[in-house]
Amino acid sequence: MTTNAPTAAPGAQAAPRRPLPWRRIALHTGLLAALLVMLYPLGWLLATSLKPADEVIASLNLLPSRLEWGNYTTALDGVNDVSIPRLLTNSLLIAGGAVLGNVLSCSLAAYAFARLRFRMRGPLFAFMIATIMLPHHAVLIPQYVIFNQLGMVNTYWPLILPKFLATEAFFVFLIVQFMRGLPRELEEAARIDGCGPFRSFALVILPLIRPALITTAIFTFIWTWNDFFTQLIYLFSPEKFTLTLALRSFVDASSQSAFGPMFAMSVIALLPIVLFFLAFQRFLVEGMASSGVKG
Repeated sequence: MTTNAPTAAPGAQAAPRRPLPWRRIALHTGLLAALLVMLYPLGWLLATSLKPADEVIASLNLLPSRLEWGNYTTALDGVNDVSIPRLLTNSLLIAGGAVLGNVLSCSLAAYAFARLRFRMRGPLFAFMIATIMLPHHAVLIPQYVIFNQLGMVNTYWPLILPKFLATEAFFVFLIVQFMRGLPRELEEAARIDGCGPFRSFALVILPLIRPALITTAIFTFIWTWNDFFTQLIYLFSPEKFTLTLALRSFVDASSQSAFGPMFAMSVIALLPIVLFFLAFQRFLVEGMASSGVKG
């Protein structure tokens, strides 16, 4: 007795083979291992902030033997008679001013380079891009001399004022690349309706470059919040310290190094950055992707 096995029709394509289960398992295992490696410093910071003082340095265990919530109580008291709310306010004031300055000045400079026609536009744009390679420490002393002569040392102006002068060439270049992908017909239509360059920028261009502006805001906030060296140079009054400077002062304020409260304050200082990034991460990816493919 013979049976006729079904045969595939001539020209029909075979169904795609599904990947073997062990390959998917190996891929997921590798991704999880990489994720654990990247998250280990954060986990170590959280665990160390709850360790007793005698286990911070002496013990190599990740988890503490007991939870020392007093570290956070001591950290919330602040340093040098300056409370945590005051330190947070100082940090937010500097970071917020830097974000506002970079978004306004860099977007205006980018609009000039991307849309306006003027003499020496190409060489000036190339010179601006070349300043990205200039080390920050090379201009720190001249800037300090200028701000010292203006009487602005030990104030927040040296940390905020340069941001309103489009000194961040990286963000100018980022926004320029984004603007070059926008159709010029929109500005021509606005010009026909009677809009000048500033009204075209405010009413037409500015709403369309929101992803690039949010990307600028995120990086500016993170870099300014984590800035230690520049703040250390210009600020020396404890009541004007930021959380970044307070971390250093926390160890120096006592005769012994209080590492537990210091790590607890580090966790507190990390929370605004994490929340800010989580709130705008979608726009960050969109802005970076759009700026990279247009131009």
